[in-house]
Amino acid sequence: KVEKSEDNHFMYWRNGKSTKKLRGWKEPTHMTKMTYDRWLESASKTHDARGTHYYFRVSGCSKHGGCPQPNLMEIFDELPIFKPKPSLFMVSPKEQRGIHCRFGQSGVIAENHFDGSRNMIALMGGERRYILSAPSNCKGMHLLPKDHPSGRHSAVDWSNPDLEAFPRFSSVTSNEVVLQPGDVLYLPTQWFHYIVSLGTNYQCNTRSGRETGSDADIHACGF
Repeated sequence: KVEKSEDNHFMYWRNGKSTKKLRGWKEPTHMTKMTYDRWLESASKTHDARGTHYYFRVSGCSKHGGCPQPNLMEIFDELPIFKPKPSLFMVSPKEQRGIHCRFGQSGVIAENHFDGSRNMIALMGGERRYILSAPSNCKGMHLLPKDHPSGRHSAVDWSNPDLEAFPRFSSVTSNEVVLQPGDVLYLPTQWFHYIVSLGTNYQCNTRSGRETGSDADIHACGF
């Protein structure tokens, strides 16, 4: 499956009762079917932010997690470092939530957000720019509320921030890294991340359990 956006911005959202209550809200992306060859052809022609963009992804999950179909267990053989066994990359094997591989076109943006579990991210090809912010920056993120379809995401357009609309954003501090093939990034629980695809690229990640040290910062923002 691929995720489709009318521009180069991608924001996770979940369907539910809250989607019916938000006047004027529009689903930021849609899921559709596309072969890898067709996606690659599209990616080779996409070089800027204009027009439709696609995010191709495949997943593999063991009995400890759930995955969208098809569930490609072969990924565990290709990435043995992410198998559910105690290691540097797998802190809590019993809490692993599968391996998820995402293929990005040039210019694709994953909007700033935080996740509730620790994350290991391995870049396999191309380059991705990660801008990372500690949970202590929570109030400066102007987060969409918990019951919003895209809760956990910053309401700020990081590619063109409006400081009049979101004045606390100017207080946010961040670190930046460009991942290259073979790099593995450890993303702690509830750290904010904003991702930009620098050319065609692909990465795989896995989550396993969580730390609680940043809970107070996140709870202060309503989560």
